[in-house]
Amino acid sequence: MQITLTPEQQAWLEAKVAAGEFGSVEEAALAAITDSMAGEIEDMAWAKQPYINQARTAAARGEVLTLEEHRARIVRQLGES
Repeated sequence: MQITLTPEQQAWLEAKVAAGEFGSVEEAALAAITDSMAGEIEDMAWAKQPYINQARTAAARGEVLTLEEHRARIVRQLGES
């Protein structure tokens, strides 16, 4: 089988190999396909729904952080370790 990748897909796979996450582009592609298939097989949407509803309710009440606030909190927590 021959698969044609877009330039973006090829670059992404090559970056994963360059970062040492995979030994080859083929290995990275196989892992990506395997992960995608596992996601379809183990669809946990039924379990996620209550968490999504809770998050939406909290957001509606204004219980949210900006990305900057979240990052600052993480930095503070890491500094306390």
